[in-house]
Amino acid sequence: MPPTDPPGAAPAVPVPTRGPGRAAVAGVALFVLVAAGLLLWSKWLPYAGRVGELRSSHAWSGASVVASAGIEPGSGPSAAAGWAFTRVYFAAVWKALLAGVVIAAAVRTLVPRRWLLGLLQRRRSSSSAVVGGLLSTPSMMCTCCTAPVASALRRSGAPTAGVVAYWLGNPLLNPAVLVFLLLVAPWQWAAVRLLVGVLVVVAGSVLVARLAGERVEADAARVATAAADDPGPRGFPAALARTALLIVPEYLVVVFAVGTFSGWLFPLGESARSWGVLAVLVAVVLGTLLVVPTAGEVPLAQGLATAGFGGAVVGALLVVLPAVSLPSAVMTARALRVRVVLWTLAVVAAGGVLGAVLLPLLTGASS
Repeated sequence: MPPTDPPGAAPAVPVPTRGPGRAAVAGVALFVLVAAGLLLWSKWLPYAGRVGELRSSHAWSGASVVASAGIEPGSGPSAAAGWAFTRVYFAAVWKALLAGVVIAAAVRTLVPRRWLLGLLQRRRSSSSAVVGGLLSTPSMMCTCCTAPVASALRRSGAPTAGVVAYWLGNPLLNPAVLVFLLLVAPWQWAAVRLLVGVLVVVAGSVLVARLAGERVEADAARVATAAADDPGPRGFPAALARTALLIVPEYLVVVFAVGTFSGWLFPLGESARSWGVLAVLVAVVLGTLLVVPTAGEVPLAQGLATAGFGGAVVGALLVVLPAVSLPSAVMTARALRVRVVLWTLAVVAAGGVLGAVLLPLLTGASS
């Protein structure tokens, strides 16, 4: 009888066994230089400066993306609001989006598939999820800017659990945002974000992989073995152009649509303070669709807390707002498959419910 994988294991993806050559080593080295340079410019240096500012002031400066676009909670659809939201949002994320598109093309062309699969393809989905989550922490991108890289990983044959963990880990396990929260908010906010974030990234990604089924995993095997050779550096310009032409227009259209309906997607005005459990459900469901830049959940959560909303609403938004969004779901649907994306949204919503329960408990226990 042929050997079988242990329970919970992802179906093995055939990995070429050729030893590393000079071209492969050079490609990986070039990838590291490109990725590190882009992240230094778009993320690491700006965040280091932001931490310095917050250490001095201990107060968040700047309004939320919704408020900056002049959108009132509960307001009706407006093309002017959509344009204002798109402009404000794009101004906040364009560097990270550029980095994400370039890194995605580099993943497809500079990193040999056998190296990539050797890193992410593990015998157990939980191990793949842990590796994907760990790989996500240095890039610290928002969910939308992570989407091109997650799609590139999937198209290169990486397993569902590892790709979903990378996609969710970027926004949820962002170490800079955890530091921001510790500097400007009660420590319980950072604790909820970290505890629920780890659970969603690791356990949630494993759950998504299992619910997705073997058919999707088998498709990854076909993708990984579709070409005998990697595209190599010569394929980078074409991969970059293809990624940009597919991702950027689609991204802007969906962000514009979110902005147009953002008054409905974020209806938590002052009158919603009396909604009780309904306010929490609205925060969980609609917070998974609304798009915010990195750390954009901080001013939104602080504004609601100041307006008198309870810890349950704040705890839910600390998880669901950064983790996923409608634009990132649309951008990853082709590579990850719609079923995987829908299960991911459901897992994130469940994490939001857990955050809504956990934050009041922690706050009450320390008071």
